[in-house]
Amino acid sequence: MEEHYFAVIMAGGGGTRLWPLSREAHPKQMLRLLGDRSLFQTSVQRLEGVFPPERIFVVTVEDQARQLQSQAPQIPKENYLLEPLPRGTAPVVGLAAVAIRKRDPEAVMAVLTADHFIGNEDRFHGLLEAAYAVAQAGYLVTLGIEPTFPATGYGYIQRGDYLGKYQDLDVYRVLRFREKPDQEHAEEMLVAGDHAWNSGMFVWQVDRIRREFQRQMPALYQALSKIEQAWDTPEEQEVLKSVWPNIEKETIDYGIMEGADQVAVIPAEGLNWSDVGSWDSLFEVLPGDESGNIVMGGRHIGLETSDTLVYVDRERRLIVTIGVQDLVVVDTDDVLLVCRVDQAQKVRQVVQKLSEEEPKYL
Repeated sequence: MEEHYFAVIMAGGGGTRLWPLSREAHPKQMLRLLGDRSLFQTSVQRLEGVFPPERIFVVTVEDQARQLQSQAPQIPKENYLLEPLPRGTAPVVGLAAVAIRKRDPEAVMAVLTADHFIGNEDRFHGLLEAAYAVAQAGYLVTLGIEPTFPATGYGYIQRGDYLGKYQDLDVYRVLRFREKPDQEHAEEMLVAGDHAWNSGMFVWQVDRIRREFQRQMPALYQALSKIEQAWDTPEEQEVLKSVWPNIEKETIDYGIMEGADQVAVIPAEGLNWSDVGSWDSLFEVLPGDESGNIVMGGRHIGLETSDTLVYVDRERRLIVTIGVQDLVVVDTDDVLLVCRVDQAQKVRQVVQKLSEEEPKYL
């Protein structure tokens, strides 16, 4: 891959919909949900052959950095960028752009996630190669996931004019971004066939995204300029910690992408992607038994049980289910969660309630 190509893994999130397994001290990206590696380790591993470790950056918060470094020691310590406080994905992208631009003013950066599942890694590598070529043409590039059902938990991207083929992949201009829809509109977009799920993965030149910050988020641009002036000097941390708390929280989607010019989408067909965002999403990526049950850890005996997920974090713990279907059962040391599969997205509401009333369980 091109020597000016850098990867940025955003790894500071909490994954609240996977509570009670995902906690503040051990968030989603550090969990070993899909095998022997954590989601973060898997995200790093699938970049092999595209980005050498010295061109991989990780943006996280201080209390997660040590665990992430122990899970991926091949990435240089100086490539772990610590945001003093969570401020959303727009400042995260800006901070990474500052660090990368200092190293290589001609850089193209791929903004990736630490906690998604991608089954077809060869396809993913091909998409990254095509996205690099499109970004070199001046576009802000997003990868759009082919919808397989009318999801209400994802944002959508509507494609417009055809821009041609890059690395044998079709590329389209983005007509507009659409927020998470209700069921009716999700079904309409699926039938229309010109919408993709927003994967949250982007590729662009560092100077190109810098200009968009200047145009659309001038306050953030000014803050990043101060940080950039102090970067690689003895004042770097002092300036970062003084400037960062005053930055407003914002996502890259709302802050930049929705109002940006020259935005392109590459349909990521055949990627076998999941954001592993909630307990019900595990049914998409993990094989079930003959009754559709998924059992993770511990022991389970199920009588007349079907399409049920059971997670137990203690080897000697036995979970028994009788005459149930379409359930999620998660048993941890201090919490037992039981809900219907179709209600799993509401775990986030429980986390919000706990943050107000019982924060010791977070």
